[in-house]
Amino acid sequence: MSGDTERVATGAGARTSERGAATRTALLAAARDAFLASGFADTGVNDIVARAQASVGSLYHHFSGKADLYLALFEEFQERQTLRTTQAVHAALTTGENEPVRLFVAGARAYLDGCLAEREIAALFLRGDGPPGFEVVMRERLRQWTTRAASLFDDENALVVVLAGALNAAVTEVVLSEDEGVARALAEDVLGIIGQIRRP
Repeated sequence: MSGDTERVATGAGARTSERGAATRTALLAAARDAFLASGFADTGVNDIVARAQASVGSLYHHFSGKADLYLALFEEFQERQTLRTTQAVHAALTTGENEPVRLFVAGARAYLDGCLAEREIAALFLRGDGPPGFEVVMRERLRQWTTRAASLFDDENALVVVLAGALNAAVTEVVLSEDEGVARALAEDVLGIIGQIRRP
């Protein structure tokens, strides 16, 4: 009897967990749409829950508020970007490429391609309309990215800073450009220039 009760409880727990995951996903999708439509500052919690067809209570069960939703969307985007760049560098390595600048360019191209593929969400994080303190989060992410990029180079920290700075500036210009064709051309031009940098 206790085994049957345990199976029933486990099944109920699994259904609850699935419902919770579905609600969380719906809230994130609704927040994304609301932030893209109105910006972070002009979006209210009620806007998000209405879009998600959820309750305010369910939002606060999964998130601490709209800033937490914004940060969760940013983290998900960064995870996708990390996957893209890691796969691109790995693919370059498997072809026998081992020159650090070219490996950096492979990762940078994947990052820029990801920004172009998800321009709306990338622009959301670059427009300056985020929660208080988000600039600190962005700077920390850039520092982490620079640290990972540094692993391609041997004690060439100044070069890494220059390359990361160039990429950061390129990302901003590419994402916020109103013309996608111009943005793509600019991305290729920047990558071409970075690729010509010679290590000291």
